Amino acid sequence: MTTITRRNLGLAAGMATAVALTAGALIAFSANAAPITGATAPSFTDAATASGDTISLSDFAGKTVVLEWTNHDCPFVKKHYAEPVKNMQTLQSDAADDDTVWIQVISSAPGKQGYLEADAALAKNAERASAPAYTILDPSGDIGRAYEAKTTPHMYVIEGDGNLAYEGAIDSIRSAKVSDISEATNYVAAALTAVAAGTAPEVANAKPYGCSVKY
Repeated sequence: MTTITRRNLGLAAGMATAVALTAGALIAFSANAAPITGATAPSFTDAATASGDTISLSDFAGKTVVLEWTNHDCPFVKKHYAEPVKNMQTLQSDAADDDTVWIQVISSAPGKQGYLEADAALAKNAERASAPAYTILDPSGDIGRAYEAKTTPHMYVIEGDGNLAYEGAIDSIRSAKVSDISEATNYVAAALTAVAAGTAPEVANAKPYGCSVKY
């Protein structure tokens, strides 16, 4: 029969405290690792683009930046690029008119749905009259994982000071039906309007919907 002494209890309490502190530290680390609206957006450096450029987030200091995770084969992406209504193309065009830098990111791995080589990515954008400022090719998934991009589309709006203003779904209706676009609240457009006005978006986070990013 095991006898529980005061020393045993003290050791048990100490171990419990250590476990609790370790768990707390892990939780804090995980929370800090994720992109947080209102905090500095994860940086990226020398990212390869479909046009042959390399870009860093710091290149656009002072400008609003939109990041759009995309997979051209995803029905939810097709919904927003459908003609009509050209929802994504219109957002991109309006952003360019406001001197906002719109960057597509393709994080699909080679052999996975949505993966494109540079020429194919440019051809796909030309085919659907899409005009992002840049298309980042991220087959390693490094940038996608840094942003915890989960779906296509998954949208991010970054203010000129580098803070993340919005992260999440493109709009409020989680469907692949084009007919829902006109009924939905477009969170990206609302966030860009708020940032331009120097205010925080009313909705800063919304659970993204779409196809999973094929890392």
